[in-house]
Amino acid sequence: MADFASLKKSSTSSLDKLNAELNKLAAPQTSKPSDDDRFWRPEVDKAGNGYAVIRFLPQPAGEDVPFVRLFDHAFKGPNGQWLIDGCLTTVGEKCPVCEHNSALWNTGTKENQTIVRNQKRKLSFISNIYVVKDPAHPENEGKVFLFKFGKKIFDKLNAAMNPEFEDEKPLNPFDFWAGANFKLKIRKVEGYQNYDKSEFDSIEPLLDDDDKLERIWKSEYKLQEFLDRSKYKSYDDLKARLVKVLDIEGVTSSPAAGRQQMWEEEQAEAPRAAPPKVLRADAAPWDDQEDEDLAMFKKLAND
Repeated sequence: MADFASLKKSSTSSLDKLNAELNKLAAPQTSKPSDDDRFWRPEVDKAGNGYAVIRFLPQPAGEDVPFVRLFDHAFKGPNGQWLIDGCLTTVGEKCPVCEHNSALWNTGTKENQTIVRNQKRKLSFISNIYVVKDPAHPENEGKVFLFKFGKKIFDKLNAAMNPEFEDEKPLNPFDFWAGANFKLKIRKVEGYQNYDKSEFDSIEPLLDDDDKLERIWKSEYKLQEFLDRSKYKSYDDLKARLVKVLDIEGVTSSPAAGRQQMWEEEQAEAPRAAPPKVLRADAAPWDDQEDEDLAMFKKLAND
């Protein structure tokens, strides 16, 4: 979208377009990268509780969708090494980690399926947000950040756009004028962050001043950069890393050797010359459907 006037003109029709984009996703991709201060992260207290009010923002200038979906892999191999890399299914390509997981899962053994669950891909999304209220860090209020979140919060967005009951009015949570503030409520439940009590406020413009809204819009960060192919390893490089982390080379009489054999059999059945087959997000029963904190994995990997 080239100019702010066009953005406002499309305000009433953008919900249908946004829902069309959602329908393209196979699955209905929570943390601030430690080296990127563009990202905002809610802070929780010692009990694991946190509260903030944010506003999801429209797509930045020149882009068509107000969010991007990502998949990542982050797991520790039997030799103590970590694999922390973007999943190639994010950019519509075959991923050797997903292929390996598929081969293991299809053996039908509980042992292999447990392994797969421990090295499944992680789903997250990134959007621009405006921080309305941040009690832990009031200096963030009135500023634009990137926000990385998981499926639980994404489901809240989807539910707002597609309400279950006829007396509920659909809203576009990414709209300046017909959207609503999002009250982010975090609790610790069974050791994990829980967002079930988070909710949208009533529909209202973020601000009544279009000039200020335009300045906010122009200060948004580009999202498509997170889908740039250059940010992801090649198929062969990612496969080499996987082989090293899982220690599936040069072993002849261990479970790792069995995994290597399954790998080789799978590759023989599916030649690289075949057209790429993208693994849909809902096609694999082991896929993660919860929020994940990849920053924790990255810290562990660097220790």
